[in-house]
Amino acid sequence: MSSDADGGSGAEVAALSDKGSPGEDGFVPSALGTRKQFGEESMNRLIRWMQKHKIPLDASVLDIGTGNGVFLVELAKFGFSDITGIDYSPSAIQLSGSVIEKEGLSNIKLKVEDFLNLSTQLSGFHICIDKGTFDAISLNPDNAIEKRKQYVKSLSRVLKVKGFFLITSCNWTKEELLNEFSEGFELFEELPTPKFSFGGRSGNSVAALVFQKM
Repeated sequence: MSSDADGGSGAEVAALSDKGSPGEDGFVPSALGTRKQFGEESMNRLIRWMQKHKIPLDASVLDIGTGNGVFLVELAKFGFSDITGIDYSPSAIQLSGSVIEKEGLSNIKLKVEDFLNLSTQLSGFHICIDKGTFDAISLNPDNAIEKRKQYVKSLSRVLKVKGFFLITSCNWTKEELLNEFSEGFELFEELPTPKFSFGGRSGNSVAALVFQKM
């Protein structure tokens, strides 16, 4: 969603600052990780997965809440040729355009889109990627439950059957994400992420999962 200087979504920044506040449903998303998890390490993790599974370079890829567009640039440099970035913020899309132009890339599509209220033109993607947008939507205190449900509906609409959804979250655990995306999606793979230790217990500081549309 709208971007700041280091690539985090504006909505994400606001949401993370309120982390730990219960939503209207009384449920508190897990306060794990930090914004750095959405940086270079996260991008490399996703691209390694795409390389490992030999995702065709002409596969259509959608970056949900693209922010400053840096991940789009990395995908293009890796060789992907059908890339689209969306963000609800016109200023984020303008910034993305500037970054992409500076890199001399011309094969990246940018659109101002609210993922919860999509235009009819957006559909048929082989890969959808989310690095913090679902977190931001989840932590919005205004009708959070319905917004999460609408996100899943929108995802189902834009992703092809058997297409892959790669999500990175520092607010939701693996088990919580499995529950959120249980309707119409199945877990394909859990990606390795950094671990933390505290008080003799250890766990993952961020969840990174790959779902496949059923």
